[in-house]
Amino acid sequence: MAGDTANSFLNDFAQTKQGNDTIFSCWARYQEAIAQGHDAVNGTIGALLENDGSLAINQTVDKFVRNSPPIEIAAYAPLKGLPDFLDLAVTLALGDAREELENIGVHHTATASPGGSGALFLAAANYADRGSKVLLRDRHWGPYDGFLAGCGLEIATYPLLGHNSGLDLPSLESSLSELAESQSKVMSWLNDPAHNPTGLSLTADERMSVLRAFSNAAMEHEDVGFTLLIDAAYHVYATEPHGWAETLTDALHDGMEWPANLLLTFAISLSKSHTVYGLRGGALVSIHPDSSVVDRITTVMGVTGRQTWSASSRLAQYSIAKIHSDSESGAAWSDEKLRLTDILKQRRELFINACEELKVPINPTHDGFFAWLEHDNPNAIVELCASEQVYLVPLKGGIRIGLCAIPTDKIERVATSLSNALKE
Repeated sequence: MAGDTANSFLNDFAQTKQGNDTIFSCWARYQEAIAQGHDAVNGTIGALLENDGSLAINQTVDKFVRNSPPIEIAAYAPLKGLPDFLDLAVTLALGDAREELENIGVHHTATASPGGSGALFLAAANYADRGSKVLLRDRHWGPYDGFLAGCGLEIATYPLLGHNSGLDLPSLESSLSELAESQSKVMSWLNDPAHNPTGLSLTADERMSVLRAFSNAAMEHEDVGFTLLIDAAYHVYATEPHGWAETLTDALHDGMEWPANLLLTFAISLSKSHTVYGLRGGALVSIHPDSSVVDRITTVMGVTGRQTWSASSRLAQYSIAKIHSDSESGAAWSDEKLRLTDILKQRRELFINACEELKVPINPTHDGFFAWLEHDNPNAIVELCASEQVYLVPLKGGIRIGLCAIPTDKIERVATSLSNALKE
């Protein structure tokens, strides 16, 4: 009866919300094991940890946050965001390719958001019609589902990998075509580079193929609006952090047509790039060759933010923009970022080598925080690993291995545990 009483207050969508977040539940199990005195390994959480298990914090960022003036801590930010931060957000999205894209005639706009999740919400709330489907790869970050459902959107998927373990271009092209036949707007979210949950990054040729697929689909369906969202949550830890902007520049120089009904947008997160997970800093950056398009988007996104969270955190915007306004502090941030990137690279290389030796068939993994083992019964594998005090995350279709959290000297132990589990 208690449940029935609660549901009398909850709308139909609210009543579908059940259970705890899988990732945080697995993390809680690891913490309980440590509390009981076990020599447990944490491969659960999606935050970068030092080898001693403490949270990795970019010391340059920490210094600037702590030394921010009281007014920058206490005051509201402008509804769309601090101008210096919005300018930085564009650079974080486009990198060194920004100037050339501007010279070509590409216009941009940015809106501050509470983390990358806020940027994803801005896109979900505005770039697709309620009741329509948003195109994702079949292996994706689980909260995507909730963000989209909360905005009245459904999901269509195409395979993460094709037969050659690369981009499944035919499936992408056919999915775009099918959706365009039944919807007036088609949006796709692509977490690249450093995909969560696999660590996969597309090659330059694959990025070019994706861009051309969207350009061709837009030209074939002139009455349909196409939006390609690049979720760049982990991009600064990738070998090609601004590969999408570089590929777009190359494509435009090579004569690729940018149809008026095609929009590119980037979800930027400061959580990982600047190790300020709790400050909730991010932005949605949208680019298009028509300035009137980005002007209208600027208004819409600002109003959406105002009607949803009012204003985003001023402290995150101020302190991060301040760092990058000076070459010396910007270089100090970059040096620390490179140190953290090297930690991830070392862990990934050790894990790949150990899995190859033990014949653990992990997915291709290149950059970022995670690796992935495809499996039909991920819960069983995770439980077997947990029996050896190795804690991982079971998700739809496989197991997420949080290399970001695993101490370097315990990487091989994780591979061994997976090998043992697969033999059961």
